[in-house]
Amino acid sequence: MTAPLLQVDDLVVSYNGFRAIDGMSLALDAGEIRVLIGPNGAGKSTICDAIIGRAPVTSGRIMFKGEDITRLSEHAIVGRGVCRKFQAPGILPTLTVAENLAIAARRDRRWWRNLRLAVPPGEAERVDAMLERIGLADRRDVVAGELAHGEKQWLEIGMVVCTDAELLLLDEPTAGMGPAETARTADLVRSLAGRHTVMVIDHDMAFVEQLAARVTVMHQGKLLKDGSVAEIRADAEVAAVYLGRTKHDAAA
Repeated sequence: MTAPLLQVDDLVVSYNGFRAIDGMSLALDAGEIRVLIGPNGAGKSTICDAIIGRAPVTSGRIMFKGEDITRLSEHAIVGRGVCRKFQAPGILPTLTVAENLAIAARRDRRWWRNLRLAVPPGEAERVDAMLERIGLADRRDVVAGELAHGEKQWLEIGMVVCTDAELLLLDEPTAGMGPAETARTADLVRSLAGRHTVMVIDHDMAFVEQLAARVTVMHQGKLLKDGSVAEIRADAEVAAVYLGRTKHDAAA
């Protein structure tokens, strides 16, 4: 049996005695999409912070490709093939769409070289392909700060994918989007499965349903439920703590 790409075992992250993550465990197989949901304060972003090396782990273990990365630096973890998109787009607003993607695609990560040297042909081809994939080919020369909100989200997803990381952590990629943009984002995220493993944090259940992926529900820093969207929707405890219904309503 193949080992998971990512394995989180009994993870605890404490801040001044408060357990933001309280014994959380999960596993992601290579090539899968996993959706992480839960009420505000459940610990969703904190567990991503721990995986990427931004949050100090109190106890427990994080394994990536069979290696213990629990206490590695963020730089070292990114170098091993993990990349995160935060809720607010982290684009470079004064550069063009294509230039943002080109910097993300660079294999030489030293910024002073990235900004001065021409983009190698192989990386330029990846930029062109990504522009098509995220639907911004006709916006390649537009300064990124002038993009609409949804376009900025797609650009940053493209930047994360251009790093060629094996594990992509996407924090609320549909925040601020309308239904049409959300559906387009779901298509984009689904297209990443196979070549990449993707963990998505989102509150929009319509978007979650469109991803048709396994769902992990967190509550108070712990695992509450794991299953398909249908199983999650039918679970009375999830309805009580996350979907805003009582257990009696869920059973009715």
